[in-house]
Parts: sequence; structure tokens; C-alpha cells
Amino acid sequence: MYDFSISADQSPDILYDDLTTAARALTDGEPDAIANMANVSALIWQYVPDLNWAGFYRVMEDELVLGPFQGKSACIRIAIGKGVCGTAAATNQVQRVADVHAFPGHIACDADSRSELVVPVCKDGRVIAVLDLDSPLPDRFTAADETGMTNLVAAIANGLG
Repeated sequence: MYDFSISADQSPDILYDDLTTAARALTDGEPDAIANMANVSALIWQYVPDLNWAGFYRVMEDELVLGPFQGKSACIRIAIGKGVCGTAAATNQVQRVADVHAFPGHIACDADSRSELVVPVCKDGRVIAVLDLDSPLPDRFTAADETGMTNLVAAIANGLG
């Protein structure tokens, strides 16, 4: 059993350091990428406030396929280059979107989502998945969230694919 002492009431730097340490503990020594994605999704869901979706899409040939997540049912397949997730996968660049309705080609899997943060997961120089976080609040994600999640993903990427 894992018991983490993480508080969302602390500074973002400390929150993301604690989340990264916990994510490493959850994935260390576990070779199954799906199990690791499931645990990391649950960890983020539990400790990051104001989310309505947290999870992964896996790169499968020329599209993203839904992976482990927390939240409402979601789109199952997204073409690489389409929507926020597909753009992150195609460009290998983090997408931090203050208003998803203003994003060209946004795919509305959940009409309640207002802002989104998508972080590419890279292994051996290629994108193997994306971590997708949605919030019902406009402009929810900050530069500190982007940096924190980017560092978390980099720390555990080898266990995700």
C-alpha cells in the first residue's frame, strides 16, 4: 500500500516535487506501462485540484488511443495533429490552453472542460503518449503546472512505454 503525504495547499514547486517523488515510487520496478499510467493518473487526480479529467493517450500507429484515466468517459481515438492532444503528439510540445473553445480544431470530449494541459511523453526520442489534464475552470493551468508536469513525465517516461 502507498500512503503519500501530499498537500495541494503548498507551493507549486513543493507540490510537483512531492508528486514526482510519489510517481517514481509508484512506477519504480514495474514494467507494465498500463499499470503505471493507471497509478499516475490516480495520483494526479487525487492531489491536483480543479481537474475534471486526468489521464493518458497512447500513440498507436498514426493516432492516439485512450489509455488509463480518471474522470468522465472520453474520446477513444484522436488523430495525430488533431485537437490539443493530437497537436502535442505531432509537435512534441506541451500545449497549455487557457480556453479550449478558442483552440482551432478542439475536440470536445467533455463539454465541461474549459482549459487543458497536455504533456508529450517521450522515450528514445519519440512521442509514445501524452498526459492530458482538463479543468472546468478557464485558464486553470499555470507555467508552474506546465513545468511541474513536464518534469514529472520526464522522470517516469521509461516506465510508460
